[in-house]
Amino acid sequence: MSIVPSPPLVGRAAELRTLIDAVTRPPAVVLVEGEAGIGKTRLVRAALDRLPSGDRAVLLGYCHQIREPFPYGPVFEALRDIRGRLPAAHRLNPVTGALRGHLPELAGALPPPPQPLDDPRAERHRVFRAIRALLAAVGPAVLVVEDLHWADDGTLDLLRFLAGQPPRGLAVVATCRRDGTAGPPLGRAYRHQPDTANVVVRLAPLDVPGVASLAGALLERSDLAPGFVARLHERTAGIPFVVEELVRSLPAGLPGAGDPDSLDRAVDRAGVPLLLREAMAERMAGLSPAAASAVRAAAVLRLPADEEMITAVAGNSAGLSTLGPGSAGLSTLGPGSAGLGTLGPGSAGLAEALRAGVLHEHPGGRYGFRHALAQQAVYDAVPGPERRSAHVRAMAALAATDAPPLVQLAFHARRAGDTGAWVRHGTAAAKQAAALGDTALAVEVIEGMLDDPDLPATGRGPLVLMLSRLAATGLSHQRVVRLLRQVLRGDFLSRDVRGEVRLNLGVVLSNQAGDAAAGRPEILAALAELSDRPTLAARGWASIAMPEWGTESLAEHAEWMARAEALVATADNPELSAAVLANRASFEMTTGSPGAFDVAARLPAADPRSAVRREVARAYCNLHDSATTVGLYAAAERFAREGRRLALETGAQYPAFLLDASVIRREWLTGRWDGLRDRAASLGESATETPLIAVDLWLVLGLLALARGEWEEAVRQLHRAGLDAPDARNVPVVTAAAGGLVDLHLARGTADEAVAEAGRAVARLRRKGVWVWGASLVPSAVAAFARAGRTGMAADLVDEYAAGIADRVAPAAHAALDAARGVLAAAELRHADAAACFARAREAYAALPQPYAAARVAEGEARAGLALGDVAAAAGFREAAQWYGRLGATHDAARCRRALRDIGVDVPLPRGGRRGAGALSQREREVARLVALGRTNREIADVLFLSTRTVETHVATVLRKLGVRSRTQIAPPS
Repeated sequence: MSIVPSPPLVGRAAELRTLIDAVTRPPAVVLVEGEAGIGKTRLVRAALDRLPSGDRAVLLGYCHQIREPFPYGPVFEALRDIRGRLPAAHRLNPVTGALRGHLPELAGALPPPPQPLDDPRAERHRVFRAIRALLAAVGPAVLVVEDLHWADDGTLDLLRFLAGQPPRGLAVVATCRRDGTAGPPLGRAYRHQPDTANVVVRLAPLDVPGVASLAGALLERSDLAPGFVARLHERTAGIPFVVEELVRSLPAGLPGAGDPDSLDRAVDRAGVPLLLREAMAERMAGLSPAAASAVRAAAVLRLPADEEMITAVAGNSAGLSTLGPGSAGLSTLGPGSAGLGTLGPGSAGLAEALRAGVLHEHPGGRYGFRHALAQQAVYDAVPGPERRSAHVRAMAALAATDAPPLVQLAFHARRAGDTGAWVRHGTAAAKQAAALGDTALAVEVIEGMLDDPDLPATGRGPLVLMLSRLAATGLSHQRVVRLLRQVLRGDFLSRDVRGEVRLNLGVVLSNQAGDAAAGRPEILAALAELSDRPTLAARGWASIAMPEWGTESLAEHAEWMARAEALVATADNPELSAAVLANRASFEMTTGSPGAFDVAARLPAADPRSAVRREVARAYCNLHDSATTVGLYAAAERFAREGRRLALETGAQYPAFLLDASVIRREWLTGRWDGLRDRAASLGESATETPLIAVDLWLVLGLLALARGEWEEAVRQLHRAGLDAPDARNVPVVTAAAGGLVDLHLARGTADEAVAEAGRAVARLRRKGVWVWGASLVPSAVAAFARAGRTGMAADLVDEYAAGIADRVAPAAHAALDAARGVLAAAELRHADAAACFARAREAYAALPQPYAAARVAEGEARAGLALGDVAAAAGFREAAQWYGRLGATHDAARCRRALRDIGVDVPLPRGGRRGAGALSQREREVARLVALGRTNREIADVLFLSTRTVETHVATVLRKLGVRSRTQIAPPS
């Protein structure tokens, strides 16, 4: 075996510069990505070594393949050594006192702990804030988290929180494997802050020159033949770690470097995995039995462990033999160690393995492999009986510790073939994780056990029930759904357990998966199995009673709600009573019931039990959404404030996120469009695993695109909002999306498509029977029917809508009724009636407020006035254009200006602030934006109601002012 120097950093100059540049300009978030063995850790260490001198804290944390229920462990590990950088406790943010229990090493340097909260999820947000405050206090700092692909969901949530709201001096660097995984490990939420540098450094395998440089440096030779290097690259795929391990296994006096076959003679293998295994075998063969035993023990343990643990797992073999060749002197300490004694046989074996570079020292006095590939290679080479015995020893050693790590015990029990201990420790680990609020780990442990075909049938039932309960609290769903469905196909669950599992499956499908069409049948089937458990049945009936979901009529939903209330009346369960009352309040508000506020007032917001208040938090968040839908915006804001407060107190994160999404829709309706597009897109990027909460966001993005004349983007987003599967999505949102699509077809002159879309949407609304949800649809549908000459159908719809919203508390719906009557009157050439209806609608929309809707009916009022010969009515177009311009609805503003030009009124575009000679005008900015979107001059002319020749002139001016030669070089104006 060769004795080679430490490997250099080869072929990574550009990546190293990128990483250093990002880290030295905080705040920054850097992901270093690449496959196993590609050199992620080495790159990060090289960057840290090359950072400019200065007072910068470097904090290192590690994610492990087997982890115990210690939420946010990698970050706490990184924070343990910062005591010397902390200011006095009285100068720290008081919230950092919440970390005393998590960081006992820093307890004396932190403020007093705050009063504990009665719910782990409520505590979580405070812990996040405390960590951020602590990092701000020690800044500037670099937080490095290694192996993010093994991070638990809690750690990922914490890192997203830090990356989304980073202290000014913090740079977060994470290494992660991709290995074909979908989406970046941190999701896309970390791009929230525009002033934070977001960098992804992707490491590719080395090319042939890179392999030559690395091998030459390792072998300290410059005469490596091209054929040898080419074969080395071929066999290692250019992965630096595999190159290093292979080179280390070559003979010390490698002969015939110019002979390409010399590599074959050294390692006669095919494929990188085999090559690496044999490279590790070569290195193991050069160790003494004691050292080899220590290495095998470390491989069995899988995680870095201390000397005592490795020695215990190695067993007697660690100390039976003397040290092998080349290890003389390892059993005694070198110069300067007088009085410290000598190493025992086990310690000597570990020391030899460290000296040989097979094992490496990790922080905290632990020892393990530098790379998981090396660990797996050694583990696979241990004979089966010896592996099982080593796992038994690992179980005994771990069980003897002060706080036995249950996840590791379950792992070793399974590998040792002790099924009873495996089930016992695995179940205990899941329960412990859930109790600590680490539900992601609890689900991970249970999923792994249920996936194992050797799990006894008697152990499956309790685990399945635990998994279904945990999954219904708001976790990712794909694998859970598969497992639960697989279990439900079996026959080992009792009827009542099967019913509860199926109920939770239905909730997960309806909520996390956003697939009500699949979730509703599961809930209904569960109700039939829960006849003897009225408490659970009440929750099921209340769940499907919410009319926003499904194709059933309002009468059916009302019947289900009544069943839930009848069942809950017989149960002494305050949490369940609050849950059903929460759904009743939302039911009343979303249907515009006059008694909705009386029901909402009965919600027990001051109840001392956090579980009850969590249901009230959910109710307020739902009430915000319902009040927004019917146009009660002041009440919606009050519900939002109270819902957010209670959600923070009780840790009700899922309703809080739903609230964030529906607030975006309220901001669109009430005209708060400044920055709205970015806010909606940013929030949507963080909801990739839960499509349910994103439909409001896609709706708003679609409607904003429509107002700007971005037709393709509008269609795409409106379909994402629910038109792709209208019967399985949120009915109020789907109805609003359909109204937007009808408007789009009318704007593009495709009347037949507008009529078809309007007909489908009205049919869905009629089937549901909640007409107050038609405020964004009915005026557009009436316009589509009238445009197609179907005024009779339009009139029938107006009458049906008026009857459906009579006596309903829904200001938006009543304003929309006046708008629809105005559209119908204009189509029937009853211009005086049209002007009056549009005027009433304009006043109602302005009072809500809904400025965009007010501008649209102001257009209608102006057209009706002009038809009556009232020249002064043209001012309505000017006023509407100004409203549109302030909102950023460029297509609508252009339509109004075109109407004014058609009647001979010159309307100058609004001017911005003082501009330089080369600045784009307002019209030129609109043209530049559409050019950047790939629009042709003809399409731009249609959107902005200009002639093609005028557009050509504007495009030429834009090119000249921007100093570019091609349309493809035009970027969207900021």
